[in-house]
Amino acid sequence: MKMTKDRLVVVGADFAGFPLKEAVKQHLIERGWTVEDLTPSVEGCDMYHRVGFLVGSRISEGEYEKALAFCGTGMGIHIAASKCPHVHSAVAETLPAAMRAATANNANLLAMGAFWKAPRLAQAMADAFLEGSLGDGYGDWEGFYEYHRLGYEECEQFDYEAYKANGFRVPGPKTVELGPEPTGLAY
Repeated sequence: MKMTKDRLVVVGADFAGFPLKEAVKQHLIERGWTVEDLTPSVEGCDMYHRVGFLVGSRISEGEYEKALAFCGTGMGIHIAASKCPHVHSAVAETLPAAMRAATANNANLLAMGAFWKAPRLAQAMADAFLEGSLGDGYGDWEGFYEYHRLGYEECEQFDYEAYKANGFRVPGPKTVELGPEPTGLAY
């Protein structure tokens, strides 16, 4: 698997997200990342959902730890990528949301919308997402890692039929105590 600790990432975009993808890709390359671009030319870009499937498949197949995907809103490509097994996709509009996608939700694909995101914000969001890992920055919050790890695991192992058969409740739920939120935590 190509890992973020080794500065390896895969990206893709539809025609609407292409310019933003290019700005983020160039930024990452300048920072020493190796970027596999599944949509290297705007003429070759497929529809948003097909690019979402393609980028998501690289996570599903265990080729990459994390990915970035771009379309006009970030929403459509996110929905499509989420259809791929083992993809935990997030759409983020802000830098704190991109960071929390990685550090609290253990997301492995970040989708961004080019219609309302300036390149520098998207670059900072990519940095925060790619450089963040589950629990980072929350060492003072007792139970933070365990609480969010449990959420990730229940999503990863979710079986709708078992959930439905159990009265729309998670079968055999585990619990984790989340301590009080530390003072001074902005996000």
